[in-house]
Amino acid sequence: MRKVTKIKENNGEHKLKSKLRVAAYARVSTENADQLVSLEAQKHHYEAYIKANSNWEFVGIYYDKGVSGTKKEKRTELLRLISDCENRKIDFIITKSISRFARNTTDCLELVRKLTDIGVFIYFEKENINTQSMDSELMLSILSSLAENESVSISENNKWAIKRRFRNGTYKLSYPPYGYDYLDGEIVINKKQAEVVKRIFADALSGKGSQRIAQELNDEGVPTKRGGQWTGTTVRGILCNEKYTGDLLLQKTYTDETFKRRANKGELDQYFIESHHEAIISHADFEAVNEAIEQRGKEKGIKKGNNKYLNRYPFSGKIICDECGSTFKRRIHSSKTNKYIAWCCSKHLSKIKECSMIYIREDRIHEAFIMMVNKLIFSHKVVLKPLLRNLKSIDYADNLMKVQEIESKIEENTERVKVLVNLMTKGYLEPALFNTQKNELRVEAEKLKEQKKALYRSINGGMNKVTELQQLLKYASKTDQIERFNEEIFEQFVDRVIAFSPTEIGFELKCGVTLKERIER
Repeated sequence: MRKVTKIKENNGEHKLKSKLRVAAYARVSTENADQLVSLEAQKHHYEAYIKANSNWEFVGIYYDKGVSGTKKEKRTELLRLISDCENRKIDFIITKSISRFARNTTDCLELVRKLTDIGVFIYFEKENINTQSMDSELMLSILSSLAENESVSISENNKWAIKRRFRNGTYKLSYPPYGYDYLDGEIVINKKQAEVVKRIFADALSGKGSQRIAQELNDEGVPTKRGGQWTGTTVRGILCNEKYTGDLLLQKTYTDETFKRRANKGELDQYFIESHHEAIISHADFEAVNEAIEQRGKEKGIKKGNNKYLNRYPFSGKIICDECGSTFKRRIHSSKTNKYIAWCCSKHLSKIKECSMIYIREDRIHEAFIMMVNKLIFSHKVVLKPLLRNLKSIDYADNLMKVQEIESKIEENTERVKVLVNLMTKGYLEPALFNTQKNELRVEAEKLKEQKKALYRSINGGMNKVTELQQLLKYASKTDQIERFNEEIFEQFVDRVIAFSPTEIGFELKCGVTLKERIER
């Protein structure tokens, strides 16, 4: 007879080993497009990285954007992360580097100790530090101290070097203005461009406005310094630039303690160098032009430097002719009974045979805008919500992966350049071979950067549309019908107005949608 052994049942619960709950923290310090796309790439990377580990449970990604890393109090998402850790929702945190987590030594150590005390640990990818396996805080303290001083020291060193060059007169302009080139380290006149500069000043002295001057230059096919189109802003920049008199005013702007660029209105010293280079315009002509510009501004009640100096009206530069692509200009029309404001195609005004688009009354544009907004308020559930779902469904994962790949290639390219320079310095490379290989790497780097920019534009454009549409939906769902034109609402949601005909216009919204409305003559 076979022997049978009975194995008693285990009344204890069969417990599976619980997964480690992992979250990631990311931060970018500016709101510019490239930085925000970089943030999206980080978020995508961390989500994929955490989910790839079968022993980890993905909790989420916490991220701050457009804030400085020097003070933890300014970073709401970091504080929310700490709060969730204290509430036992997170076991482990992954972040890119100490400088992304904290640039203040005290804050960094305080947070690490607080989290360690409750059993939550941090992994810093760049430094390869895991706070769970650290024997002491010495290395973390050193690295976080370096991170704290990194931005300040770099900024201060740069400022000190620039101010030193200001004082001794050796500061070199990063980019000479239109009309000048660099030759052997000196600013020299570009004769062809200088003739255009002289013409711009002569036209301004004759009473022409900057927009008209720009239009005439474009009509004649005169290229700007970068080969683009002339604008009123470009022309005004030339007319107000003292460099054309041969003088040089340094430190017109400065970077404040929060790393924001500001106009220097007496906060810091400025440095004025007379006869720094050859002049194109006389001091008398320069002063006469700027007095005329200032006088025209006073007549219109606008001070130079005011944010309304260039766009005095909500429709300025925003109404586009569908027939010729020109912008519309504001005009006062008079009849026997009354006066009214109208907007006219600038091409039609200057060359009537090249564009047949006639004027549109401003009050009709107001009425069309009110109608369009009220339609969105009434039907936001059936129009805006489905559109938002469609935009959110677009997956940018492939492009984000490509961004990371390109960034890695750019880093490799930079390292290869450093190796080349090192070999050249030690005499292991012939100068001819060094120059050839360095040029090849430079061309490769430029191509990679262009590819990266193209991806940024694609990703950022889609993400911006989602953000703009969310704001529009929020407004439409919480607002009553409007009865009059609201300039703030127009500025917030409308990118431009397309004039399809004198009786039909379209409002091109910032979320990418164009809505057409019929108007009366």
